[in-house]
Amino acid sequence: MILDIARASRFHCKGGFAHSSVFNTTVCSLRSFSTMKEICGENPSSLSPPVLDGEPPFLPPVKVTPTPKCSSSTIQSTPEIEKKYVHRVYDAIAPHFSATRFAKWPKVSAFLNSLPQGSLVLDAGCGNGKYLGLNPDCCFIGCDISTPLIKICADRGHEVLVADAVNLPYRTGYGDAAISIAVLHHLSTENRRRKAVEELIRVVKKGGFVLITVWAREQEDGSLLNKWTPLNQKYLEEWVGPGSPRVRSPSSSLTLESIPEAEENGSREKLTDFLDKSIDLTTQSADNSLAYKEERSCEDQQEFFVPWHLPYHRAEVSGASANAVASGLAKKDDKKCAVVYNRYYHVFSEGELEKLVSGMEKSVVVDRFYDKSNWCIILEKTS
Repeated sequence: MILDIARASRFHCKGGFAHSSVFNTTVCSLRSFSTMKEICGENPSSLSPPVLDGEPPFLPPVKVTPTPKCSSSTIQSTPEIEKKYVHRVYDAIAPHFSATRFAKWPKVSAFLNSLPQGSLVLDAGCGNGKYLGLNPDCCFIGCDISTPLIKICADRGHEVLVADAVNLPYRTGYGDAAISIAVLHHLSTENRRRKAVEELIRVVKKGGFVLITVWAREQEDGSLLNKWTPLNQKYLEEWVGPGSPRVRSPSSSLTLESIPEAEENGSREKLTDFLDKSIDLTTQSADNSLAYKEERSCEDQQEFFVPWHLPYHRAEVSGASANAVASGLAKKDDKKCAVVYNRYYHVFSEGELEKLVSGMEKSVVVDRFYDKSNWCIILEKTS
């Protein structure tokens, strides 16, 4: 399997470490590591292949057989909305985002600390790596779609690589546990969200556990929803409908501009105005009952743009903000002295995560809970 790899740093583990590998190219074959029992055995260093002429050792490439049920290119191909409003945004805000992500959620920490000594934990969507290495008795490998975030992880000494959540670069049954923390809500179709869960189940061993958390629509602070921009109905039909999203028509009159948090005065009124202006011209002849129905559907929907305010003094770190503003990816908010980026979210309603995983082969739900405005679930692989 070929994929982008930013860098793999030294792989630390209690009682020893596996060989170190540094990838200087941006595209190369994924090489497998030793299994965790080998790495964390009584004499782990003796199991590493010999180093020849100072070159880092490699094992044969891992061949991953795709799951037939969800292996179509329409699912594995990244929709434009995710490329623009997830990938490009996190690449642009990575340093500032990382600086704000240091607190560990207690229940995620409890899950990781409950794992047996020597477990190999796969963190899919690891971000800045705040959970990597949390349990010193376990070994961790992280992956994320954002190269700048992966570089931050690698600079901190973590074992990481760039990879897509719907196409994880590990052989079947590779890890003892897997986590996906605040990742699935960035995937824009139900099929892609389901595929990501299937991948998490695939890559752990029989008896292994998978922890998944997603943003809840039922936020503890309900006022947050007024600061998010709901995607209008036309946009939903084009991008976030079931299956593969269609290409947006260049002639569409709809705008994707968000309402910045700085417009706090009468934010609900401004939001309503925005939704009214977003209705396609062809629907303006509809009767009042239809217009009211569309308004209600927008209020109840789960697709949002959530703003990220990158302070002016941090915007120069990446050097990409000026281009982002010029291209329309971001906008300036002079009141807050920040460049505002929109991040795409599908927020989960109560019971939706359980419904998503229901009936999935080789797994059972062993726990589900609500924590800090997130719906969470723990799966066990049964075979």
